Amino acid sequence: MHTPTERPDAPGAGTHDLRHHGDAEVRGRDLTDLAVNVRADTPPAWLKARIAASLGTLAAYPDGRPARAAVAARHGLPVERVLLTAGAAEAFVLIARALPACCPVVIHPQFTEPESALRAAGHEVRRVLLSAEDDFRLDPTAVPEDADLVVVGNPTNPTSVLHPAAVLEKLARPGRTLVVDEAFMDAVPGEREALCGRTDIPGLVVLRSLTKTWGLAGLRIGYVLAAPETIRALEEAQPLWPVSSPALAAAEACMEPRALTEAAAAAERIAVDRAHLVAGLREFTEVRVVEPAEGPFVLVRLEGAAEVRERLRALGFAARRGDTFPGLGPQWLRLAVRDRATTNRFLQAFDQALQTLPAVTR
Repeated sequence: MHTPTERPDAPGAGTHDLRHHGDAEVRGRDLTDLAVNVRADTPPAWLKARIAASLGTLAAYPDGRPARAAVAARHGLPVERVLLTAGAAEAFVLIARALPACCPVVIHPQFTEPESALRAAGHEVRRVLLSAEDDFRLDPTAVPEDADLVVVGNPTNPTSVLHPAAVLEKLARPGRTLVVDEAFMDAVPGEREALCGRTDIPGLVVLRSLTKTWGLAGLRIGYVLAAPETIRALEEAQPLWPVSSPALAAAEACMEPRALTEAAAAAERIAVDRAHLVAGLREFTEVRVVEPAEGPFVLVRLEGAAEVRERLRALGFAARRGDTFPGLGPQWLRLAVRDRATTNRFLQAFDQALQTLPAVTR
């Protein structure tokens, strides 16, 4: 496996807009959204009602203890191993600022916010770039031995690769912090390969988000699972009352058995809908789909992707550009999984968009 390591400022390393996210593709436009990985038609009515009911408590300062206890119970952990955050993005900032790291490494392609946060905190970040030829599979030996903080997504955004837990475990060792971003793990049926409940892996820090499955991007709620001493270090870097009362109400509600059952059913539907999308994409000889895809999105490669994306916008569909992810280039697009009817309409538009490419590109 050829998995290069690079420094972002090294000659030939390339420049990527690490602060570009999928919402930029749809903001201010009336488009069918395949650019953002939030599950469609969320939050559900019962969750909106729980959030609305919390508005009567806004005069009081937030009390995170019930939500923290609910998260701990959901994962079978003591509360000392749980930290609530204003989304997973805040957790990346806390990690960058509060945890010691001399040689941080980010495994790419992946969500760019971890590297952005590390760089903003003054760290010199090294990248391990997974190879498209290997379907972006992780070889633990590609991570430098002197790395004392390693960040990896699972399943990874944007590749939709689900790394085996046994492979991720090989990245852990005493003296190293291993950050596993499981923001999309609850969209994987059975949460296969999850590490969120593990307490036997040294230096493990797991991040979870309630944004994707429950449609709470505007509320900002996520959490960290880690050893108590790590949680204390992160908590000391937080401002007072970092999570709002409505967000805490949402977190508590999403840990209840009813919610877990609904999330599990949604994961099964996503798997079926993703299979339909992948099958449709396979019909286009110009397109290569990264498989097996395990997240609520798929990554595709085609020449002329930038032109296709713009043509799709004209046809009413937003797709996520891939060239802002280190390790990818302008020939990549990420597509969120939607219901079968939406996917069928998208595939028709995609076919039209491909027809506009020059014959040499197609």
